[in-house]
Amino acid sequence: MTSANTPHAFWLAGREATGDRTLDVTSPWDGRTVARVSVPTAAQTEEAVAAATAVGAEFAATPAHVRAAALDHVGARLTERAEEIAQLISAENGKPLKWARGEVGRCRSVFRWAADEARRFNSGTAQRLDTDAGGEGRLALTRRVPRGPVLGIAPFNFPLNLCAHKVAPAIAVGAPIILKPAPATPLSALLLGELLAETELPAGSWSVLTVPNDEMPSLVQDERLPIISFTGSAPVGWSILDSVPRKRVTLELGGNGAALVLGDYATDEDLDHAAQRIAAFSNYQGGQSCISVQRAVVDTSVYDRFLPRLLAAVNAQVTGDPSDPATDVGPLVSEDAARRVEAWVDEAAAAGAKILAGGTRDGASYAPTVLENVPPDTRLGCEEVFGPVMSVIRADDEEHAYAIANDSVYGLQAGVFTRDVQAAFRAHRALEVGGVIIGDVPSYRADQMPYGGVKQSGVGREGVQFAMEDYTYERVMVLTGLEL
Repeated sequence: MTSANTPHAFWLAGREATGDRTLDVTSPWDGRTVARVSVPTAAQTEEAVAAATAVGAEFAATPAHVRAAALDHVGARLTERAEEIAQLISAENGKPLKWARGEVGRCRSVFRWAADEARRFNSGTAQRLDTDAGGEGRLALTRRVPRGPVLGIAPFNFPLNLCAHKVAPAIAVGAPIILKPAPATPLSALLLGELLAETELPAGSWSVLTVPNDEMPSLVQDERLPIISFTGSAPVGWSILDSVPRKRVTLELGGNGAALVLGDYATDEDLDHAAQRIAAFSNYQGGQSCISVQRAVVDTSVYDRFLPRLLAAVNAQVTGDPSDPATDVGPLVSEDAARRVEAWVDEAAAAGAKILAGGTRDGASYAPTVLENVPPDTRLGCEEVFGPVMSVIRADDEEHAYAIANDSVYGLQAGVFTRDVQAAFRAHRALEVGGVIIGDVPSYRADQMPYGGVKQSGVGREGVQFAMEDYTYERVMVLTGLEL
């Protein structure tokens, strides 16, 4: 690994390059400098875009086995270097090692599924056209082709796996990609570039550019990059979409995840299970996940039995050094982020909310926190806190629980703890979200399934196959004069 004093190169059209500036990557836990990263010049960014544009036709025509082999290689190398990469994620992001290891495992799966999809995705579909007299002797063959180079913009909270969700589908369909990682956490993306450099993908088919956020508008608006895949905050995401209305833009934005505990989920075993899962996934990644539990909506018939179980489970979360395998909750990405969370909680408490657990900050760390009676017009009541904080809300009945969950500008995922299959289908119909998780928290995500939201949570879907569809369009060929 590069030492902290030697700047990490970025990846320009498949090769290492350095610019004339650097940025420091610091540990959220102790503030130490983890690494120094080189920043591309405007000319180098232009070179990457030009290379992606020039290689487009060649990359789209690359045989499927070549693209699949490259994806398989990256997956295999992630396996070989899993512990090293997990420690890198933890160092730059502050994520507890246990969760960082899980992220590496998920990333391996993303590349594996992408390799499989590269082999089968574009086989095409045939359609007889002689269903009308004018179509006699004609057959339509429909295949998908890349829309063009992709600009993938990744966030800090999953610095490896959310980069994979940009890169792997693009390679699978043969679309060149320029990956832009978050400035706070570029090291995982640069290591991913290191693994891609070991493959035989054509030069220009991928770049990893550590471009500062304030220099992104010109790249976003570049007409040579017709696809933008963005994961991050809602204000930034919508501003991107507004600035490029003619581009194909997919947005994975914020959430206000609700976990519903319905009245039938009433045994001691059920309530213990729900409390443990909700406590863990309100606080995992320091709450810095758009599908972490921010609201627990509990049927009044089980509320008084559930609440003490939840508080005990939250208080049992182990906080501290993210490099300690026993740690459940590490720091937020920065002290500024922790101060913002602190301000939101203090505001809610001043407006009448009751703090039942936590509510304290230590540097960049914020204690796992539970509140009751949070006013809906406070920031904590209606916006995404992106920290280890949750509110508990009493619901009169099932219908009321759905109404509470839907009372949000966000609609990403919801979890519903029930054993009633009819209630499961009612929830699936009633909840205004992109995904409904029955018997678990909203934080469950399988990386191969369609993932995305409605309302202010974004547009489009991730999940390897579904991202591949967003990166491509249908092109029809009609064959004439056939004896069908």
